[in-house]
Amino acid sequence: MKQTIGKYRWTVVALLFFATTINYLDRQVIGLLKPTLETQFNWTEIDYSNIVMAFTAAYALGLLVFGRFIDVIGTKMGYIISIIVWSIAAMAHAVAKSTFGFGVARAALGLGESGNFPAAIKAVAEWFPKKERALATGIFNSGANIGAVVAPIMVPWILGAYGWQEAFIITGAIGFIWLIFWWIFYEIPEKQRRLSQPEFDYIHSDDESSDAHGEKIKWGKLFSVRQTWAFFFGKFLTDPIWWFFLFWLPSYFSTTFEIDLKKPSLELAVIYTMTTIGSIGGGYLSGYFIKKGWPVFRARKIAMLIFALCVVPIMTAQFATNVWVAVALISLAAAAHQAWSANIFTTASDMFPKKAVSSVVGIGGMAGSIGGVLFPLFVGYLLEAYKTAGNITAGYNIIFSICGCAYLIAWVVMHFFAPKMERVNL
Repeated sequence: MKQTIGKYRWTVVALLFFATTINYLDRQVIGLLKPTLETQFNWTEIDYSNIVMAFTAAYALGLLVFGRFIDVIGTKMGYIISIIVWSIAAMAHAVAKSTFGFGVARAALGLGESGNFPAAIKAVAEWFPKKERALATGIFNSGANIGAVVAPIMVPWILGAYGWQEAFIITGAIGFIWLIFWWIFYEIPEKQRRLSQPEFDYIHSDDESSDAHGEKIKWGKLFSVRQTWAFFFGKFLTDPIWWFFLFWLPSYFSTTFEIDLKKPSLELAVIYTMTTIGSIGGGYLSGYFIKKGWPVFRARKIAMLIFALCVVPIMTAQFATNVWVAVALISLAAAAHQAWSANIFTTASDMFPKKAVSSVVGIGGMAGSIGGVLFPLFVGYLLEAYKTAGNITAGYNIIFSICGCAYLIAWVVMHFFAPKMERVNL
């Protein structure tokens, strides 16, 4: 039966995967160039945290706007506008001449990149039945990890061969190549001529009446239901941890273990490779539970509890004296985050009709980015204080302790707001 259904929906996942890879490649560049740019522009840890906050603040605003925008104009055009904006912004870093200039470029990048996840999650909801959504989300979300694996290898090489400006230009231009394939191969199932009727029927096999296309949902209505707040706080408490992994891990390894970031980093490549396994495995696990007959809400929640527990050991990273012990602990936590991420995104399409999914993802993404603004502010001041005291590693130890608790707290809060993740009837 599976062989007669068709597989075009996996082509859609491939497109989403490469878009997310490019998305994270572009945002990762500045973290790898941080030591070089600190020297050239005399940045302090606070300066760098302000630049990170410019990105996350714009990302938060953009998620709210793009989430609604994509529900109105559709996935295809929403993605096109998003990647054009972020690719131009990524390349614009090369002409920045000051800390303020980098802040402006980062803000523009955050605004453009904010369209990626609302569009991708909506595309998955349009193209997959519930039992496959977490796996599909895990696969495309693993692109974040591939981007983070490619960056520590690609960016130092470009830096050494050409310079830091070229690192921004070359990585930023890649988005325009993806755009060609998206324009050719993507349409919603109802308009996709390459899609067979059996696969179309399979995609819509578990649709509910509230999934039907109709009147657009107002934001006020979404904020009035508990399920929105469950997703909101789940993202608010856990997204900042990933921002920390993305923007500060290169600096952590450089200062704590004296790793030269002008050379390809095997340690960072290993960490982000493990997160790929976590993303796909996390999506698979809840889908496996569903196929075993578990209710959808129970499958998602048990899987997310397992992943939350897997982050806890990162609290012991402060005792690591060997770089590979630290790599192992951080790899487990980062992989667990991506497994968590694959499932928390899917809860939005579990609880809300397709016509509201992008808006809800935008609201939750905005919450995660607000946390991503506040947490770097805390991280920057904390690390600067310990750096001045001559013991910056102690600052990282405090941050790792916070990381270890965040996911369990988020799981409890989500359970409070949506114990059974009931379907919302809008």
